[in-house]
This record gives sequence, C-alpha cells and structure tokens, in this order.
Amino acid sequence: MPLAILATPSFVRTAKKLHAKDKAILDAAVKAVASDPALGEEKRGDLNGVFVHRFKLNNKETLLAYQLQPDKLKPQELVLLAVGPHENFYTQLKR
Repeated sequence: MPLAILATPSFVRTAKKLHAKDKAILDAAVKAVASDPALGEEKRGDLNGVFVHRFKLNNKETLLAYQLQPDKLKPQELVLLAVGPHENFYTQLKR
C-alpha cells in the first residue's frame, strides 16, 4: 500500500515559493522518500522521530525533513515538515 503524503502549512508555504524547475526536483525527492522511507537519516535528541533527506537544488545541498506516521516500522503516512538549505534549518524545525 503506498504511503499517503501530507504536508505541514510551513512546508506548503516554502514549496509554493519555488520556481517550476525547482518544484519538479522537490517532487522527485518526495517521490524517492515515499518509495523508500528509510532513505533519510533519522535524527536524535530533540528531533527524535524526524528523518532528513539531503538532495541538490540549484547546486546547493537542500534538506527535506519528514516524519513517518503512526510509526517508522509500519508507516501509513509521510508527513512533510520542512524543506530548505542547511543554514538555520534545524533551529527552525524545532519550533
């Protein structure tokens, strides 16, 4: 069964500001994560349960944060939390 993909309002706002080419690259990254949820690196500490997938966008490393619901072993939903460059990414994600 494929994962249902949900997005937080902050993710939607950020994705809406991207150019069409960049949205296509982001869509490809989301599809890659949806097909293999273990693709990203699981974070520890304050961000326990959050996975981060790294990909290139305009020759810059971009991070895609997501959670697997209801649990990471048998996920049914992929919740997209944030997307952006590494600078201040984790600080904003904690909010």
